[in-house]
Amino acid sequence: MSPLMSLRRLRDGLPPAFSRLWFASAVSSLGDGVYLVALPLFAVSLTPDPFALSLVTAASLLPWLLFGLLGGALVDRWDRRRTMWISDLARTALLSGLVAATALGAVNLQLLIAVAFLLGIGQIFFDTASSAYLPQLLDRNLTSLRRANTLKQGAQTATNEFAGPPLGGLLFALGRAVPLAFDALSFLLSGLLIRTLPAQPVAPAKSRRSLWSDAREGAAYVFGNRVLLGLALRFAVGNLAFAGGEAVLVLFAHRTLHIGNSGYGLLLATQAVGGLAGTALAGLLGARMKTGHALTVTAAVEAAAQLGLGVSSGPFTAGLSMAVCSAAMSATMVLVPSVSQAIVPAHLTGRVSATNRMLGVGAAPVGAVLGGWLATAAGLRAPFVAGAFVLAAMTVLVAVLTSADRIEAALQEARDETASVDLPAA
Repeated sequence: MSPLMSLRRLRDGLPPAFSRLWFASAVSSLGDGVYLVALPLFAVSLTPDPFALSLVTAASLLPWLLFGLLGGALVDRWDRRRTMWISDLARTALLSGLVAATALGAVNLQLLIAVAFLLGIGQIFFDTASSAYLPQLLDRNLTSLRRANTLKQGAQTATNEFAGPPLGGLLFALGRAVPLAFDALSFLLSGLLIRTLPAQPVAPAKSRRSLWSDAREGAAYVFGNRVLLGLALRFAVGNLAFAGGEAVLVLFAHRTLHIGNSGYGLLLATQAVGGLAGTALAGLLGARMKTGHALTVTAAVEAAAQLGLGVSSGPFTAGLSMAVCSAAMSATMVLVPSVSQAIVPAHLTGRVSATNRMLGVGAAPVGAVLGGWLATAAGLRAPFVAGAFVLAAMTVLVAVLTSADRIEAALQEARDETASVDLPAA
């Protein structure tokens, strides 16, 4: 079956509005891939100080730790479609301002850090609203959500990891502001497309509730539900383990695998190849086995592949391990959100999504610091081997908290709840 036929088959049964949402996501992801490469290149053009450069990256992640829960609470109070397109237009304005400042010679590192921070806030609202809007559009149907997330994850991998980075490098060679202008245009087009989507009902506001009380309700819902807690920990523990290796990957490639700069680029490309394969396999896994079993399998594969990378003796085995690990991760990134979106009540989806993202983002810098410490104390292979053992422990955790029986019971409870709401009044 050709890729085009596969795409058409996945889109069968999805509403026409999803195609616009998918295209908006793909355009935005392409801009993000360009920005991902352009941002550090832009920062290096302003300062050679490694610590100062790290502040730019940290500034884009810090909003999730500071405002993630509150952002989720606001999204659950607001119209999700409107939140998405306003966030896109706000990010268009921010990047346009940075482009103008660059053209006028008025840009500096402090301005770049501030823009990165504000763009991170915009990402909180857009990503959380998008995650909450999709189950509303698809009526929390697991099969439809799995198809939709497969298409979105595939587009994100193709644009953000394949096309975006080389395009970003090419555009930066034309001028520092060129990739930023491209990213601004991608946000503008995404916002205009999302503006055409159908509006979804907003949950009625609860009287005399503070924003912080709403935020705590979402976090408590995650920690009080074993399935949702297991799904959240899957990303958090995974990010902790993977970030430790990623922090020293370039040194591992150069000093242990003896790969040059060009070879390092090819090594990273294996992740994108594996990611596309894993996205395509996610639907097959979901159809051939229960979701709980599929999640246990992908967790075990991630642990084995991370260990394989840590003990690799050459670039071929390292690239193969990275491709396999990326395939398992991408399949997980389709399966996990689909389950979460299917079982979480509509009025809580924004806060649950924000809680999951905050846990995942918060674990990454901790893992990076631990990985650097391990590499210094025990050698460059240590972060990957230690990460493999962490992932193995996660496999056991996944098998218990997100077992097939637990997930099926949660899905049935959600279906019963939906059916009771849809019943006409006597």
